[in-house]
Amino acid sequence: MQVTETLSDGLKRAFTVVLPSADVESRRAERLAEISKTLSLPGFRPGKVPPVVVRQRYGTAVAAEVVEESVQAAVQQVLDERGLRPATQPSVDLLNQDAVAAAGISTDLEFKIAVEVLPDITLPDFSAIELTRLKAEVGADVLDKALANIAARNRTFEEIAAEELGERGAETGEVVVMDYTGRIGNEEFPGGKAADARVEVGGEGFIPGFTEQIGGIRPGETRKIQVTFPGDYAAPQLAGKQAEFEMAAKKIERAHLPVVDEEFAKTLSFETLDELKDFVRSQIQREYDQLSRTRLKRELLDRLSERVNFALPPSLVDSEFNQIWARVEADRKADSLDAEDKAKDEDTLRAEYRVIAERRVKLGLLLAEAGRLNNIGIAPEELTRAMRAEAANYPGQEAQILEFFRKNPRAVDTLRGPIFEEKAVDLIISRATVAERSVTPEELAKDPDESAAEAATAPAEQPDPAPAPSPVE
Repeated sequence: MQVTETLSDGLKRAFTVVLPSADVESRRAERLAEISKTLSLPGFRPGKVPPVVVRQRYGTAVAAEVVEESVQAAVQQVLDERGLRPATQPSVDLLNQDAVAAAGISTDLEFKIAVEVLPDITLPDFSAIELTRLKAEVGADVLDKALANIAARNRTFEEIAAEELGERGAETGEVVVMDYTGRIGNEEFPGGKAADARVEVGGEGFIPGFTEQIGGIRPGETRKIQVTFPGDYAAPQLAGKQAEFEMAAKKIERAHLPVVDEEFAKTLSFETLDELKDFVRSQIQREYDQLSRTRLKRELLDRLSERVNFALPPSLVDSEFNQIWARVEADRKADSLDAEDKAKDEDTLRAEYRVIAERRVKLGLLLAEAGRLNNIGIAPEELTRAMRAEAANYPGQEAQILEFFRKNPRAVDTLRGPIFEEKAVDLIISRATVAERSVTPEELAKDPDESAAEAATAPAEQPDPAPAPSPVE
């Protein structure tokens, strides 16, 4: 095999390779010989088909197969001998394709390899990285509020008799059982219609202004109300829009909250109230700890990004940017871009998201290198857990999702990346210098950028802030 390097520019490499026809023909002869050992054709005993017949029947197909395998093997040999690690799949261009097609394997194979390689990455001293792990504990007030929410979800309802209601309508705290239909303009919208819905007068969980406007409604009464969806509403197509709801009240009920005691705990399959409290506390603490890790990981990635700098494979950056930009275009089409992005022209947006793509590629390559040099692997049981966790996101379809993974190895491969990344992050955190700082749940939940901005503009002394709503609400 003759190899000539034709390009070495940054991370781009190109080679011209010539494979002698004799080598390729030798591989084809070996493959045909293997086939003939078990081949069965009419008129011949199994394994006794003459070589000339085998070549006539299968020579062309085997030649194509052997050429492809020979080229792939040659590409891998070129990379291995030069210690090159491709960033993307190398491209191969057969330079004398017409000659090979005309003459077959009797002509030497000449092809070009073009490849983008991974950069040399020098890992920083992880022990010199200083991080802060935020730690929040579940306070008694948070636990009490969580238990109250559980009790509210398990309340019972009693219809208020007509003679008790008399001439009055529903009062604050009472529940109206109603049918309602929402429209924007004259069009109904998804999620805006319900039958036999229980709505607490003045209660939470609905569009602002909805529950306040049903006060005084009586069974059998119909009413139309106007509300405006919040600007940050979860469904972007409804955010900021004004809607009209037409409702028909059926009956009014009185809600009865259960007392959070030992008997209530037993109705939820706990032996004691303390057992229920421990379970709820552990659930909330798990949420706090996960949020703490997310904050710690973000801080780590920021530190790593500041400390390392190396050339990035353009194809990887382009691929990452294209994925990001596709989401931006989709959001723009759905009119769900945030206000800040809407105010920017396309060139500015492209430039900003290009920087994000570069950061993601840089950190991805850095974590991959840390994992490679430290022999991080993924055990089968870790993949199994990931598959089960993914299947749990589709209630009622768990068996089908798991079967899909079993039949599609490439789908399983999509789970490897996140697992590998988390293990690499854990490795670096274990070697970094990590201090702990106790914070309130509200501080833990606050966006780090907002926290930094507040710290930068805050006066030297400030009064204690008012308590914020509990994150369990």
